[in-house]
Amino acid sequence: MACGGFVCSKTCLCILNLIYVLVSLLLIGVAAWGKWFGLVSSFSVMGAVIAVGLFLFIVAIIGLCGAVKHHQVLLFFYMFILFLVFIVQFSVSCACLAINKEQQNLLLEIGWNKSESMQSDLERSLNCCDFLQVDYSGSCEATCFKEKTCKPCSVIIQAYADDALQFVGGISLFFSFTEILGFWLAYRYRNQKDHRQNPGAFV
Repeated sequence: MACGGFVCSKTCLCILNLIYVLVSLLLIGVAAWGKWFGLVSSFSVMGAVIAVGLFLFIVAIIGLCGAVKHHQVLLFFYMFILFLVFIVQFSVSCACLAINKEQQNLLLEIGWNKSESMQSDLERSLNCCDFLQVDYSGSCEATCFKEKTCKPCSVIIQAYADDALQFVGGISLFFSFTEILGFWLAYRYRNQKDHRQNPGAFV
């Protein structure tokens, strides 16, 4: 049977959603592992990663059930959700790739001021103190604080920010096109007939 028929579309859609399931479980596992070993103490960061993983898992299960059963309603909602996620993810990836240095600094400072637990994590892991200027009269989690040789965290973070944004933007852009692929496969599969059953049936 030529690829593009009912069986091929069903198989491709199932494989794509199994990949989504694996990626979602990986996200949840990495967040739980980071919390378990104390790499991330910020509950909001861990919760956000787990929420994204759970959302992707639910969408993948909907797509997988719709593909296996050739269920018209599930496939419709799967297509609708994928299209919305594509718009959001494509916009975010373009923003990550197009952001300039001044916008990076502003976003980093806003993110820094939002969570004290994240500040502690970064100070400990990057061995730096405060954001713009080190205040030795305060407190800091970094080992360099006792020796008074710390650099501001903004200097170190900004050195990695550009590469990180390019990486995140590229990965996000790649996955956004897999969502378009999933949308197209679901649309094609939804309008095909299973010729192994009654040719007049359209389940």
